Amino acid sequence: MNMDIRIPIGGLFVILGLILTVFGLFSMNDAELYARSLGRNINLWTGLLMLVFGGIMLFFSLRKKRET
Repeated sequence: MNMDIRIPIGGLFVILGLILTVFGLFSMNDAELYARSLGRNINLWTGLLMLVFGGIMLFFSLRKKRET
């Protein structure tokens, strides 16, 4: 079995990143929610970083498949 672990890890980070990003976009104007994080929309930024990381994992996984 030749399963690349980057595929499920990348998919998981992309899905969770999408959920956090959408939540961050819909709760952007809620000052009470982000008072503890000094007014920063931590859900949006964490979601975007998770999307980038998941995309990188999937990119390298697909790149390796094309090389072999």
